[in-house]
Amino acid sequence: MNPLLSGREILVVEDEPLLRKRLARFLEEEGASVTAVSTFEEGRNALRSLSLDFALLDVHLPDGLGLDLLEFAGGVSCVVMTADGGLETAVEAIKRGAADYMAKPFELQEVPLILGRCASAKRTDRSREHRIEMEAGSNGGDGLYFGKSLQGLKKSLERILAADLRVTGRLPPVLLEGETGTGKSTFARWLHANGGRKGAELVVVNCAALPHELAESELFGHEKGAFTDAKSKRIGLFEAADGGTLFLDEIASLSPALQAKVLLAIEEGKIRRVGGAREILVDARVIAASNRDLQELAREGSFREDLYHRLNLLTVRIPPLRDRKEDLLALVKHIAAGLAKRYQIDGFALSELGKRQILDHDWPGNVRELAHEVERAIVLGDPSNADFPSLDTGGGSPAQAAGGPSSDWLNPLWEFPETGIDLEEAIDRLVERAIEAAGGNVSRASRLLRVPRDYIRYRKKKRAGE
Repeated sequence: MNPLLSGREILVVEDEPLLRKRLARFLEEEGASVTAVSTFEEGRNALRSLSLDFALLDVHLPDGLGLDLLEFAGGVSCVVMTADGGLETAVEAIKRGAADYMAKPFELQEVPLILGRCASAKRTDRSREHRIEMEAGSNGGDGLYFGKSLQGLKKSLERILAADLRVTGRLPPVLLEGETGTGKSTFARWLHANGGRKGAELVVVNCAALPHELAESELFGHEKGAFTDAKSKRIGLFEAADGGTLFLDEIASLSPALQAKVLLAIEEGKIRRVGGAREILVDARVIAASNRDLQELAREGSFREDLYHRLNLLTVRIPPLRDRKEDLLALVKHIAAGLAKRYQIDGFALSELGKRQILDHDWPGNVRELAHEVERAIVLGDPSNADFPSLDTGGGSPAQAAGGPSSDWLNPLWEFPETGIDLEEAIDRLVERAIEAAGGNVSRASRLLRVPRDYIRYRKKKRAGE
């Protein structure tokens, strides 16, 4: 039984009876469900009506060319079987959308390897598609910095990585807890990048930003025809992370029904697509994060207690920035070094006033707020002698700190630079800040900006496409 092929739906379109039977028998022994046909017409009907994972297509069929079946494939990964090397045919097949090709004659044991390569490419495509949809870019100063105050936390992370090397089979989940802005996603990326799965996909999901009606389909995928807009089969983000890492940020935002499915995926390594009748094996290392106390939420009944206990195995609590005063100035230097490269400036230095402002502020927005202040100082101030006029050490709003009314969000001390500003970029930054303030919830962000939700999605896609 091959875990890759177990439970998969595979179509074999092959004119030669013996090869067709051998392929079907071999794939079924590997755990797949196989539909084997011999003609173009039968192949086209199968592609139109069945929810398939893979299709093996012979080129020469009695009533047409197998290459022409590619236009009916939809989201199915198709492998074209060519005779006598058939390099020109193989090139044409790839141009027309085939995922791969095999030259006849071939050994049956080659088939799982080819299909595995196709599945890996599909996971990569799905992960890339998700990144384009959900990520509006990252700041240059987001790299992880382990100061004196985080040495104990770093040792905990290193112990988790060392234990991973001794684990056979699926890796246990990791839970990251910390206030908004403490850098949970950065810690998740560090764990992935320094672990045994660093060469595989890292799929980042902001659960709070998933539309409720589409969340199950996004996470677990859907079969063709599962709902009105399901024109073709689509793998979910659990499958996209198979063999790699799935980071579920703000996991408490998921509904209880979805939490139950996440629990099953973690405990048994099984998922079921929306509209699907069969379970699919997945091996995704889950890193979950929450800015709320999951134990308290479980006690209140707003988070599944069984999922909490499953996640609360390897728990890492990230301290807020107000508890890391000894690291503040070094952290500013670290953030500024990355931003200096981005904005192509020679250097960054804090003034004495700037140092006092950094140390006196409580940083309710944590590292994210600090990074934004440093970036603002680089862009709008003098980076060689930086201070932070928008900071109010008394805890008020930036506008109040500048002497302006609390309802005025624009710092009155700000002036247009001689070179002007890029209005489109400024709008994108406002949208990004609103999304962060709303905890990734697009509907809430749209209310903050008093614009339709579709406008925010348009800005994010526009920026991602640039």
